[in-house]
Amino acid sequence: MKVQAKNLNDTDRIKILDALYTSAGSLKGRDVMKAFLKDLLTESERIMLGRRILIAQSLLEGQSSRTISEEMGVGLDTVAKVKRWLQDQMPGYEKAITGMNRAFDERLKKTESKKNWQNLKRKYPLHFLLFNIADKLKKK
Repeated sequence: MKVQAKNLNDTDRIKILDALYTSAGSLKGRDVMKAFLKDLLTESERIMLGRRILIAQSLLEGQSSRTISEEMGVGLDTVAKVKRWLQDQMPGYEKAITGMNRAFDERLKKTESKKNWQNLKRKYPLHFLLFNIADKLKKK
């Protein structure tokens, strides 16, 4: 039986939401959170939430509502709803987007660093052969 939020008393609402927030807050790492959300939400619900985050990111970057609506294929009402949440100074979106941008930047740095290392290996293969031999000798 489906329970509507408006039909819950305050005690039940607090208990239910506390269980959600505590369980999600106890998770560490992207892979664990990914598995949790896959188990908890349908694919369309996950996509809907992800799109809201991307809409908020675009709004914070200064894009117009119409541009966001056209690029993402969402309605102006959806963009307006996210914009309203941002204007209500609810810090959840901004904190999530700041964390997401930081994670994307770190991921990009790791990828670039790995590419640079691989380019060096390609350019100076004998040097890396010597490093591998030296490391093996140290271990003995």
